[in-house]
Amino acid sequence: MKKEQVVNCQFSVWYPIFKKHTIKSLILPLPQNVIDYLLDDGTLVWSDDETTTTVTAPEFPEFTSKVLEAINALGGSIFPKLNWSAPRDANWIALNSSLQCCSLSDIFLLFKSSDFITHDLTQPFLQCSDQDSPDPVINYELVLRKWSELIPGGEFRCFVKENKLIAISQRDYTQYYQHILKQEEPVCQAIQDFFSQHIQYNFLDEDFVFDVYRDSQGRVWLIDLNPFGEVTDSLLFSWEELTSGGELNQHQVSPAFRYTTSEVTVQPSPCLSYRIPRDFVDLSTGEDAYKLIDFLKLVGHHTELHIPLGTETTAGSVCVFGHDEGTDNN
Repeated sequence: MKKEQVVNCQFSVWYPIFKKHTIKSLILPLPQNVIDYLLDDGTLVWSDDETTTTVTAPEFPEFTSKVLEAINALGGSIFPKLNWSAPRDANWIALNSSLQCCSLSDIFLLFKSSDFITHDLTQPFLQCSDQDSPDPVINYELVLRKWSELIPGGEFRCFVKENKLIAISQRDYTQYYQHILKQEEPVCQAIQDFFSQHIQYNFLDEDFVFDVYRDSQGRVWLIDLNPFGEVTDSLLFSWEELTSGGELNQHQVSPAFRYTTSEVTVQPSPCLSYRIPRDFVDLSTGEDAYKLIDFLKLVGHHTELHIPLGTETTAGSVCVFGHDEGTDNN
């Protein structure tokens, strides 16, 4: 995997090419002071009388205005991500345990709690093979995607080598979905047709990974594009078999299609390992002042709306994935 391949998988690079086949989105340049804030752990400053706490939170009035305008233009709620990644590892900290955001405070809370976002901002080329070459200059962007209720069982990851679709994996491989077993052939055929009609030879690279969603009507939508390499989660395949030129690449008429075949093989979500950790400690000890401020703002927002803490505000499971960095941050 080359650095150029990572650059080509930025949302703002592929979105204009496939705009008709994906979810409506808006892209805003990320100011440097916002990037600094996202990377700054911050500190709490206690006053002398030990009864009050003095905390200074940065404000971004112009950027906040642009974000709110974009959110409203997309219907009032969005799914946020950066150039490559979405904060999938941080949904546990949100009051509704989802990535649905209605304000900049919602976005900041998720971003500052996400290792995936930090990876985007600090090590996007970590696993590239051409480490001796200079890193490309990255203009960081906030991507706001119109909020869509997607059933995880309708999401699939597709692996393309030399512009040939060689493998398809169930995206949410930790769960068993009976409909995939019953509709294996039409699901696989729909994805192949979508690839040949809209994706093949239209992307900038010949080796890449793309995520799709097949809706209840059988229509396929493009969700994301990722580099073809270990930075992207191979799910039910291994990168060794995807790159070795073995059975998946030789004399294969149709792509290999893998999915969870029974409830016996159901596993915990990989993102569970991110849930309690350091962010919980930061909030409880006050080690990260800015994160605490974002959380309190969010609590205040829900209090004003008279929504009890812990109340589910959306129905169903929702996911829209972004680029995988390191541990599949998409």
